Amino acid sequence: MKLARLFLPFAFLLLLSSCSSVRVATDYDTKANFVAYKSFAFYKPGIDKVDISDLDKKRILRAIEAELVAKGMQKSSNPDVLISLFTKSRERVDINDNVSWGFGFGWGWNPWMWGGANRLNVNQYTEGTLFIDIIDAKDKQLVWQGIGSGALSVRTSAERKEARINEFVKKILDKYPPGMKLKK
Repeated sequence: MKLARLFLPFAFLLLLSSCSSVRVATDYDTKANFVAYKSFAFYKPGIDKVDISDLDKKRILRAIEAELVAKGMQKSSNPDVLISLFTKSRERVDINDNVSWGFGFGWGWNPWMWGGANRLNVNQYTEGTLFIDIIDAKDKQLVWQGIGSGALSVRTSAERKEARINEFVKKILDKYPPGMKLKK
């Protein structure tokens, strides 16, 4: 019983952190000179094609702008790079077959009730993926792409939705520019 009380908070933290995680992958042109990129603008034709609400587009663009400005870049009408984005979503169903071992029914220990019970857990959710593309403005070539995927909550407040979008963008752009760490 003491072991269960000790383990329970850690299990809850693990569950909480797994629900909010964003998986990130990046790819980039190894020949690109990322140090030379000091200014950016949004690539309107690419952003206009994104099939999400205008409110979510604004949230994403504000989050991207804030992260790039924090990295020392400036928004410009004559930019070094153009920022485009793409999103997709899909319904996911996770099924876990868990066997839980216990002391029987009720409280306390009962040597005749020792055994396991199968519990089938079904979790249905929407997984969203955000692609952030950084395009060299002169060459019009993709030089960096960050991809973040994670669970989305459709029924949530505007504040929580904005916080989740900020989390996605921050985790993706933490990997930009490649090979460099942001000084904290």
